[in-house]
Amino acid sequence: MKLKDLKAKNYFFQAIDHPILERILCKNTSKHIWDSMRRKYQSCAKTKRQQLQDLRTEFETLKMKSGKSITYYFSRVMPIVNKVRLQGDKSDDVSIVEKILRSVTPKFNFVVFAIEESHDIDNLSLDELQSSLLVNEKKLIQPEQEEKSLQVSTPAGKHDKTETNGYKDS
Repeated sequence: MKLKDLKAKNYFFQAIDHPILERILCKNTSKHIWDSMRRKYQSCAKTKRQQLQDLRTEFETLKMKSGKSITYYFSRVMPIVNKVRLQGDKSDDVSIVEKILRSVTPKFNFVVFAIEESHDIDNLSLDELQSSLLVNEKKLIQPEQEEKSLQVSTPAGKHDKTETNGYKDS
């Protein structure tokens, strides 16, 4: 029995972050460690409800910032969605897809319209939405990059000195 307890304690020590580990080092058995962790992380229903409300508010107020990429925006949205789901909320992909479509920057308005018209939003997954937005983002960025590279390759204010009246002297 003692060997099994030591193995269980070892698994706890490997899986737990250092700051928490310091709190449980004084516990004698794996059962004491388990009970301590359960008391610490098992919130009461009222606390869970409040945390869920806070996460929902954070999710609803989230908007894509101008100049930021779709990848960056999804990296801000998905952790919140995952936390909401971990709290026990069974929100479906449809509400998340609709929220994302509402909160992207105005330069994606035509993309949002096209997605809404061409896809059944009820059946559109988050992965499909992200993929579609990424493809369109690349199409939006490509002309800007080409224009910048043309501006760099043609210095402003430099003209051929031999040109007069619109004709070049040969």
